Amino acid sequence: MLPDFRLRQREYLLEISRAMSARLDLSSLLSLILKSATEIMAGQAGLITLRLADGAYAPRASIGFPVQAVPLLEPLWRDLEDKSVSEEDISLRLAIASRAAGVPMRQVVALPMEIGDEKIGYIFIFRARGVAFSANDIQMLRAFADQAAVAVHNARLYQQVSAERERLNAIIQNSGDGVMMLNAYRIIQTWNKALTNMTGIPPEEAIGQPCYEILSLYNHQERKIFHPQPGELYVEGAHHRADGLKITLSINYAPQYNEDNDIIQYIANVRDMTRLREAEEMKQTLLSVISHELKTPVSIIKGYAGTLAREDANWDKKTLADGLAVIEEEADRLDRLINNLLEASRMQAGGLKLKASYLDLADMARIVVEKLQATTSNHTITIDIPDDFPLIRGDHDRLREVLTNLIGNAIKYSPDGGTITVRGMLGDNDTVRLSISDEGIGIPPADHDRIFERFYRVDNRLARQTPGTGLGLYLVKAVVEAHGGRVWVESTAGQGSTFWIELPIGDNPSK
Repeated sequence: MLPDFRLRQREYLLEISRAMSARLDLSSLLSLILKSATEIMAGQAGLITLRLADGAYAPRASIGFPVQAVPLLEPLWRDLEDKSVSEEDISLRLAIASRAAGVPMRQVVALPMEIGDEKIGYIFIFRARGVAFSANDIQMLRAFADQAAVAVHNARLYQQVSAERERLNAIIQNSGDGVMMLNAYRIIQTWNKALTNMTGIPPEEAIGQPCYEILSLYNHQERKIFHPQPGELYVEGAHHRADGLKITLSINYAPQYNEDNDIIQYIANVRDMTRLREAEEMKQTLLSVISHELKTPVSIIKGYAGTLAREDANWDKKTLADGLAVIEEEADRLDRLINNLLEASRMQAGGLKLKASYLDLADMARIVVEKLQATTSNHTITIDIPDDFPLIRGDHDRLREVLTNLIGNAIKYSPDGGTITVRGMLGDNDTVRLSISDEGIGIPPADHDRIFERFYRVDNRLARQTPGTGLGLYLVKAVVEAHGGRVWVESTAGQGSTFWIELPIGDNPSK
């Protein structure tokens, strides 16, 4: 039978081995190993060195020495694997190093921690007093070192895996694209910041839920798309955010397989395709609108010109005058369309230039109102601008086009007639304001900002039936902002609209 102290040592060694196997944090594990080894060997101090990538050893844990004294023990682990270094050399090095460290030690034992044929480090145990290390002590420490080597190796692997996981998580979280990871049952496991910004859905609401429920996609027929489907690893559709915004998302799924060729997870890359699809739709709309807008006046001009040129007809002067007036009107319409397209192209290229002079907005508004009032019989256009309205400095022709466009729109989108009011007032911080109010169809709040985009038109029946390219308000905004001002709309669907223009007064003679 084993003596009682040997039995207690073995039991203690087993208990410490269990504790070590439960620890994966390398620093705390090394501290536990060193403290336990020192107790087992009845030592007064201890040291652990680990092998670095270049093959050298460096201290990683110590006990019984001041921290600043540990580097002075370097002669003990230098050339430790050199077979020519004798025990006398070790004893001499110990005496010199311990004296330099200020902690006199009489004995030291060093045993490697090995995994197979690979040495991953050494355990040093020091005694300042007592008997020399026995063969039993060394055997016990060797058994302990074998257990410690396994624990350190596992902790290092866990540390490497954790570092890789953190690096991968940082890459995923800071990716410019949306990234989500799903298990084999399409349940979301990872949800990055870009996806939160894109969809407005925080990770805590997404993780643990089916991806086809969280990222609900609909096709053009507004039918829900169940994704991902086997063999269909790309899906694109409309997603309705909680705030009412509709966006277009595309998702690329990359399945991951195990050794049995079964899918174990999906990595999904999500992109917001809204602007791209809108640009494509805008291009198609532009081609359709332009072809229609160009075709109509050209057809009218050709028809009237052909009719008036008939040799078998003897037209009276009134008929000729009326026909020529229509041709002139349609030619003017065609000219305005071409000019708008050219202006939009110049503005897109940053080519908007102003010819500034002092001008009277009140007088300009009266001239525009008088001209447009003659074009409609079921609208009443009124002006409410103070007599002392200040002069401003701006481009006369371009600002006149702004007023013509806004009042013209008020007429166009008030099919049942009503009153259109042009008001002028002083604004804040040396500005003037003009407002154009109508009693027409109004504009939904979601479209208030978008109506000033190129080629954008509100999606309603009247807008679709009313001729237009969607360039007018884009040009209005560009001209007003070029003057240092701003333009906005206040409207509710079905209750009319009020467009506001604010322009700086600046330094002018009327002040």
